[in-house]
Amino acid sequence: MKAGMWEGNHGKELRQLNAKAYVGPELDHSWTPAEAVELFATTHEADVRLPESRENVVNVLTSTSDVFLHRKLKKERQAGKSQARQMILVSLSGLIAIQDAFAILLAAHHPALRLLGISTVHGNGSLENTTVNAGSILEAVGRSDIPVYPGAKKPFCRKAVHAEDIHGTSGIDGTDLLPAPTKPAVTNVSAYIAMRDALLSQPKDTAWVVATGTLTNLAILFATFPEVAEHVRGVSIMGGAVGGGFSSVPISQKQGDESRVGNITPWAEFNIYCDPESAESIFSSPVLAPKTTLVTVDLTHQVLATKTVQSRILGVKGEAGEKQNPTVLRQILHALLMFFAGTYDTVFGISAGPPLHDPLAVAILLSNLNDQAKTATNLKEQLIFNDTNGTRYDVSIHTDGLHHCVEGADLQGEIGRTYVKPCPAGAKGVTIPQSVDVDKFWETIYDCLDRADQWNLERTRTT
Repeated sequence: MKAGMWEGNHGKELRQLNAKAYVGPELDHSWTPAEAVELFATTHEADVRLPESRENVVNVLTSTSDVFLHRKLKKERQAGKSQARQMILVSLSGLIAIQDAFAILLAAHHPALRLLGISTVHGNGSLENTTVNAGSILEAVGRSDIPVYPGAKKPFCRKAVHAEDIHGTSGIDGTDLLPAPTKPAVTNVSAYIAMRDALLSQPKDTAWVVATGTLTNLAILFATFPEVAEHVRGVSIMGGAVGGGFSSVPISQKQGDESRVGNITPWAEFNIYCDPESAESIFSSPVLAPKTTLVTVDLTHQVLATKTVQSRILGVKGEAGEKQNPTVLRQILHALLMFFAGTYDTVFGISAGPPLHDPLAVAILLSNLNDQAKTATNLKEQLIFNDTNGTRYDVSIHTDGLHHCVEGADLQGEIGRTYVKPCPAGAKGVTIPQSVDVDKFWETIYDCLDRADQWNLERTRTT
């Protein structure tokens, strides 16, 4: 991808924007005009400007999509051409941590999926760490050919929040077996331009965007290039917490936490909490909301990596516990799970095993919630998610308040809380599955792990 591709494709020069930093005391004042150009410049008729007040944050992120909502779509690329293989196309944006290793494993090795690229984002660790983590995981699963693009290093108008108590200082602590990336991340082109070009190069209504981390990358992508929102088939997001009996499983098993809803505060899930303004811009979009599936912690806490799962990851099969020497990849994934299990037990009192959040957002693409799965090549059987007979939801995010890392913040505040309301019958809205066939999900993970082992073995034989 050449540095001049933007101008070559669109025939317009990059516009310079007047970037004005938000002046609130709790927000990050480090936005510069250069950053604004990189993140928010657009080739459309209207400039994208940074907000002068926090009240305008969501408006800035959503207004460009509204302006072009009714624009005539460009002629579809590759019109009239059919793919020899009907693959489900995936662009992954994540804060690459422990669970993301399994999301990448699934996206990179399921035979019905084709992973177009990964954009990293702030979250469980710094952007620098999450970018290195992505390269290391791709190296471990034998797919260093998949490009990695560093995205946003902080939320739209807040300071970055990390989760060292859960994922460690690196964002993916627990093992020293992870290989160093052999290919550097792509830095000569913006992640947003790379995502746009990769998605628009596919036939319309075929590619998915999967977000397993904070939603800053997606908000910037869709606000700057609203045609991408029209072009993609769907968006699958791991994030949010509903509570109120939406699921029968607890978020925490510690005494006094019985009514807890979120996993970062009593009310909020981490990915949404980190950048609530970006999340609100996605869920409030009339184009994106009907295309969006939200995998909340109410669902992911039903999918625990129990001791049986941990043994299968390590390679143990059958009642006799027969196993061969585990591959390095299996040792890595098992060690990550054990580290995650320990921190989750300490923080939430869940001793049966940690939930595996992120790969469920990828698994949505292989399920009854994606019509493509019916005809996808090499998908023998769809995963089954329960969406309560097609119920769809209006979703909004609580954006008022300060993060807990800011002095004077209310630690019991509701910032980042996810509010959901069922849509009227037949109305369009966000899909929020309430349960999944857990056993079939794990079998899918095991199969992809077998494939990754075989892939790595064949690579070794040819080198």
